[in-house]
Amino acid sequence: MAVATKSSAQQCDEVPTGVATADHWLRFRVPPGLMPDPQFDGLPAKIQVHRVQPVYANGKCPGVPNRAVVLIHGRTITASPAFDLRSPAPEGGSLSVQEGLAQAGIDTFAPSLLGYGHSTRFDEGLNDPGNASLRPYLADGTCPYPEGCDRTHNPIFTLDQQGTLLLTNPLGGERRAHSSKYRFARMDVWVRDIRQVIDDAITRAQPSDGKVTLLGYSLGGPRVGRTLYAANPNPLLPGSADVIAKVNRAVFMSSLFGGPTEETTPATGFVTFPLTLERRPGAPVLPPDREAACTGRVIPGSQDQFWKQIMEQDTEGRNWGGDDPGNPTGLNRSPTFSNYGWNTAVAGQLTPPTLVIHGLEDATAPPANASAIFNALPASMTNKVLVQVKCASHQMQMEGCSGPRCTPESGTPYGGRPGEPWAGPHATLKAALIEWIRSGTFDGAANGRFTVDESGVASASP
Repeated sequence: MAVATKSSAQQCDEVPTGVATADHWLRFRVPPGLMPDPQFDGLPAKIQVHRVQPVYANGKCPGVPNRAVVLIHGRTITASPAFDLRSPAPEGGSLSVQEGLAQAGIDTFAPSLLGYGHSTRFDEGLNDPGNASLRPYLADGTCPYPEGCDRTHNPIFTLDQQGTLLLTNPLGGERRAHSSKYRFARMDVWVRDIRQVIDDAITRAQPSDGKVTLLGYSLGGPRVGRTLYAANPNPLLPGSADVIAKVNRAVFMSSLFGGPTEETTPATGFVTFPLTLERRPGAPVLPPDREAACTGRVIPGSQDQFWKQIMEQDTEGRNWGGDDPGNPTGLNRSPTFSNYGWNTAVAGQLTPPTLVIHGLEDATAPPANASAIFNALPASMTNKVLVQVKCASHQMQMEGCSGPRCTPESGTPYGGRPGEPWAGPHATLKAALIEWIRSGTFDGAANGRFTVDESGVASASP
C-alpha cells in the first residue's frame, strides 16, 4: 500500500517557527565635513546592526510576504536594551520588541548609531575619559584650571563630570585636558547612518515591496524625522527623495519634538566636549495617584536586565565610575550633539503614512509632543494615526500590568483575546506595530486618534 507524502508546498510554514538573532557591521570611512571635529575626517568607522529575524523551519510558504523594519534608538540607550530586552514577560514570552515582531514574520534591524554600543566611538572621542566635561568657565569668562574649562549649550550635557563621576575611576584623582573639544555629532551624522541601514535591511530582508518601515524612539524621532525631510540641504546627503521612496511607513514612538529646522549655532556656542555620562537609570516614577492606578507597570527584574544589557554594550563605561578604585560602578557613555530637523515645518512635509504612539505618563518626552506631531502632519495625508496609552511612561516597551485593572469591565484589550487580562503597554506597543507594519492601520482604522485606557481597551478619541 502506497504511503501518501506531502508536497513541498504542503511542507512549508505560513508562520515563523522561531527567531534568529545576530549582529553585523556596516563599515565605511567618515566623509570629510560630516562630523563637527575634523580630526575624524576620513577615519574608518563601523555601525553595529542588531538583527532579529523570523525563522521558518520548513521554508516560508509562497505568498507569505517579506516585511522589514528599521528601529532607531534614543539619546542614551542603544539598540539592544531598547528594542531586544531579554527579560521575561509575566504572561509568558519576552519583553523584546524585536522578538515579538519577528514572531509575527517581520525582519527587524536595530542599529547602534555612531557613538553608541559596539559601533565606532573613536579613541579621541568617546573612548577617552578625558573628553567628559570639565569645570565651567568663571563668570568673567576666564579659566583658572590648567586642564581647561567647558561650556554647554544644553543642560542635559552637564559640566564637570570628570570631577563628579570619573575622578577615581578611571582618572586616578586628576582631571584631564580634552583630546577633542567639539560636540561629537550633528543630526546629519546619524541620518547618514540610517540611510546605510535602510539599504542594508532591504538587501538582507528582501521585503516584498522593496521598502522598510522606519521607527524612531525618543531622540530617534528627530533622527527619523530628519531622514524623511525631503528638503535637507546638506550637500553630503543628496538624494533625500530616493531615501524616502524606500520607506513605506513611519512610526514616531515617545518622540522628542521641536527645535530649529537646520543646525543653528547658539549664542554661547556649542558644547565643548564630546562625551557625556549617565549612572544606572531607575524606572520612571509617576505621580502618586498615577502610580497607584498603574499597578504592575514596572515588571520585576526588567530594570536589572535593562542595565545588564546597557553594560554589555559599553566595553569602556562598565569599568568607570565610583569612589572605590577596585570597584567601578559602571557608567553609560553617550555622545553630545546638536539637535535640529524635527519640528512642525518638517512634519508638515512628511509623505510616508505615519503612526504616532506615546505614553500618557511620559515625563521625558511630554505627551503633548504626540498631538503636536500628529496635528503637524499634512492635511492631505489620509493614512495617519495617533495612539496614546494610559499607564505607559517613556519605557512603554518594557511595562506591564497586574491586578484587577488588567481585566476590563467591558471590551477586550487591544491586541488581546476576549476574557484575557491586558499584559500592559509592552503588549499594546507590539500589537500596534505589527498591525501598522502589515496593513497601515490601528484597530482596523487607517486614520484617526485613539486612547488606550488603564485596562488596555482602545477607543477612538475626538
